Amino acid sequence: MTMRGYLRADGRKGIRNQVIVAYLVECAHHVAREIALLDREKAHVIGFPGCFPNPYAQKMMERLCTHPNVGAVLLVSLGCESFNRVQLERVVADSGRPVETLVIQKTGGTKSAIERGRAFVADAVKTLDNTPRAPMDLSDLVIGTVCGGSDGTSGISGNPATGRAFDQLVAAGATCIFEETGELIGCEDIMASRAATPELAIELRASVEKAARYYAELGYGSFASGNADGGLSTIEEKSMGAYAKSGASPISGLIKPGDIPPKGGLYLMDVVPDGPVQFGFPNISDNAEIVEMMASGAHMTIFVTGRGSVVGSAISPVIKVAANPDMYERLHEDMDINAGRIIDGTADLETVGTEIMDLVGQVAAGEPTKSEQLGHQEFILTYKSFEPIGPACLPA
Repeated sequence: MTMRGYLRADGRKGIRNQVIVAYLVECAHHVAREIALLDREKAHVIGFPGCFPNPYAQKMMERLCTHPNVGAVLLVSLGCESFNRVQLERVVADSGRPVETLVIQKTGGTKSAIERGRAFVADAVKTLDNTPRAPMDLSDLVIGTVCGGSDGTSGISGNPATGRAFDQLVAAGATCIFEETGELIGCEDIMASRAATPELAIELRASVEKAARYYAELGYGSFASGNADGGLSTIEEKSMGAYAKSGASPISGLIKPGDIPPKGGLYLMDVVPDGPVQFGFPNISDNAEIVEMMASGAHMTIFVTGRGSVVGSAISPVIKVAANPDMYERLHEDMDINAGRIIDGTADLETVGTEIMDLVGQVAAGEPTKSEQLGHQEFILTYKSFEPIGPACLPA
């Protein structure tokens, strides 16, 4: 595989070179969106809608605006929100990226802000053409995986095929991240048996137990009516399918959203907030999990779906793996991989796993995914609260 990444000041390499237009409160969302329309391919909109400050959201925005796929950042503020825009701008500037803060209340209003913002984007796009490139291989990559719209086929085709790809990627030195603890209930013991250390095994079990307590207090869990309509019977059955996408490699560590894995290997991301239920359901859509993967450095995300999904993401490409052969026929223009062939007997897990692995390399080398070609740039970020991980969570 021939890959050349965009070299960043911290030594990481990006597979894309985007200009981020980041709104810092929902009141600035429209202006940010209009600014980004100047260049729909290069300018991506992200943002935090809340007016009340939140350490999790601050960390997430700092990580996202300094993601290796990001080359320049425009911050769009209304002016009176509580988000710490000064700190965010400082973090981006310290990373060596061009950055500017646009305060709508100081620019004359919507039209003036859009005009000024588009001038920044136009200049930034020209500047990004001169970004240094460097040789890149699989060991430089961080790859996340999520599953959404799961059905009875997800756990026997798309998820285990992704697990085969993860095993190949980990063996090649890549960093792979799987989630989510609320959909691993019932798998804690077999997952803990793969932990690199006894101390990590304790942390893995505790993360799933925390998720079970959280959902019990919330009054419902991560099992939707669509899952049942698709043939799944219980959260434990859904969990076994979700677990399969982690593959069989040793688990190197446990991270929380925004934590950067220190080296290659397989990591579990704990997405369930710490403490009492404060902000409702942990991930109100699949895109929320993709955002958390990106905040931990994921260059791309492998998205396994049985019922079907058409979403992509701002910042990082999404590879969609169709688990259900019938769904693939209905939504083929949005699917990158047809793992449904495992169901109808025309391919096996190893074959599809290798196809996913090969596509990861091709996307890293610049080939657009289906969601990129279609212009999908979904993004969502809400309130959460986390405690820092302990030393037992990371590899020695």
